Amino acid sequence: MKKLFILPLLFIGAISMSANAQTEVATESGSRIEFSKEVHDYGKIKHAGDPYCSFEFKNTGNEPLIISNAKGSCGCTVPTWPKEPIAPGASGSIKVKYDTKRPGPINKSVTITSNAINTPTKVLRIKGEVGQAPKSGAPVNNAGAPAKQ
Repeated sequence: MKKLFILPLLFIGAISMSANAQTEVATESGSRIEFSKEVHDYGKIKHAGDPYCSFEFKNTGNEPLIISNAKGSCGCTVPTWPKEPIAPGASGSIKVKYDTKRPGPINKSVTITSNAINTPTKVLRIKGEVGQAPKSGAPVNNAGAPAKQ
């Protein structure tokens, strides 16, 4: 009779522990970073046009978010990011400056490193096309210097 009574208790205990473990995973403690966009498209931009774009984000976790680094894929892509911790529920932005004096297609990335538990390393992208430099307004003398007589 005792065995009949203990067996259901063990079964109920096992189910209870399993449900508790699933709840703990769902409420894992830490910071989380969520971006409003992960790609910025400049479209067709004028030569030496506005070089800045911004990536807005929010800390959706329950601990402060710390962005330890942001690195462009080359020297023409320069990110700036908040150095102070972002509180849970707070927002911030990463600003990226691209050298728009380089004509041609844009396809660059910015790698973000943080303490976020969902994505500690996140790659953001910029794309578009920079137009050709305007032609100089100065006249060109193709005739050369006049010959002496």
